[in-house]
Amino acid sequence: MSAKKRLYIICQIIGWGSYILIAYVLNQLSGVSLSAPLILTLASAFTLGIGLSHVYREIIIRNDWLKLNILRMIPRFILGSLALAILFQFAYSGLTYLIFSGKKALNTAVVFQELAGWMILFTLWSLIYFFYHFFKNYKAEEIKNLRWEAARNEIELNKLKSQLNPHFIFNSMNSIRALVEENPKIAKQAITQLSNILRSNLLMGKQRLIHFSEELKLVHDYLAIEGYRYEERLKVSFDIPPKSKHIMVPPLMIQTLVENGIKHGIAHLPEGGTLVIEAKLDPHFLIITITNSGQYDSNKISETGFGIENTQERLRLLFAGKASFEIKNKNKTEVICVLKLPQNIDVYES
Repeated sequence: MSAKKRLYIICQIIGWGSYILIAYVLNQLSGVSLSAPLILTLASAFTLGIGLSHVYREIIIRNDWLKLNILRMIPRFILGSLALAILFQFAYSGLTYLIFSGKKALNTAVVFQELAGWMILFTLWSLIYFFYHFFKNYKAEEIKNLRWEAARNEIELNKLKSQLNPHFIFNSMNSIRALVEENPKIAKQAITQLSNILRSNLLMGKQRLIHFSEELKLVHDYLAIEGYRYEERLKVSFDIPPKSKHIMVPPLMIQTLVENGIKHGIAHLPEGGTLVIEAKLDPHFLIITITNSGQYDSNKISETGFGIENTQERLRLLFAGKASFEIKNKNKTEVICVLKLPQNIDVYES
């Protein structure tokens, strides 16, 4: 027997058993003593209730009433409850007459009063049954929509990540190409460095999140390549608390922001500039700040790069509004990026 069928049987027994118990208590309060006819009457009501409601359930299932819209379901719901009440009343009255050996005369007023009671009872049964399935179907649809949303988000995330890899490789190769004629020996070292980066990139490519320490290693390797190119023009400093390194972050996100800081800031300054990467922990978030020399112009950035838009979209898909990103001019000579990531990760899974 399936768990669903077992639950249905248990609910039927508990539901109708509760009704019989209430009826028995009311009879006792009315001064009706416990007797064989009373027991038979209550047992008949219990059996009829379970039997007729089960037949009604089969009709509902076979005719797919639960799939109908509410306007088409209500008339069937009302007529079904009325039909059950009438059938129950006829059967119950007949059994009561037999149990009491005809000593209990049928009273029309009492019959209609009982009919109204059965109508209310079966209406309540129908309400419970329909609402249970409505809620169950609603939850199933909600889960289906969440899975669909998670799958869609996964596709979008993979698309965004696939944009990062060619973009990163292209810029790194440009840096190395500039070194080939200037210093072939250093260019070879840079190529080796790039191969290490690409190897790490392939390993983390399928992961939604990586340890902050892994992302920092990638950033160090990338800055080593850029250091070959810019030499004294690029000054870098890190201020990273050791406790932050185990926190999970999106792969390539910090590297992309560092790359943007160099490409759109320091690279345009004849004397070069400074890049500062800092992290701090508060009770719930890892806050990463990247400060670089230069000035932020949103119009120029939107025309020449995608790093900021990509970062914002990935944060939205991964953290559903729990993470934040901001970029602005810190002063007349510096730009600051602030990335705020939750420490207790709760990302959407497909």
